[in-house]
Amino acid sequence: MSDGGLEAFLRAAPQPERAVLRAVVALGRRPRGAALLARLPALDQLARSTLALGRYDDPAVARALGWDAAAVAARGRALRARRAAG
Repeated sequence: MSDGGLEAFLRAAPQPERAVLRAVVALGRRPRGAALLARLPALDQLARSTLALGRYDDPAVARALGWDAAAVAARGRALRARRAAG
């Protein structure tokens, strides 16, 4: 997710979770905030995993992590074509 994608993800969260996610993400983006979150393992994991989601929207990063959306879509189209033919 780009920052726009991450923002859309955060907007989709229900309240009060939305406010907590926004605060945790904001802390996780700052060195001192990340140091504070390191003292709270559950919140640290939440911040790191949510921020990691934001990187998957970049196709180059996603491919490096093993996710190629174009390849997945092509496999799905090929599977549907084989099922329709057979």
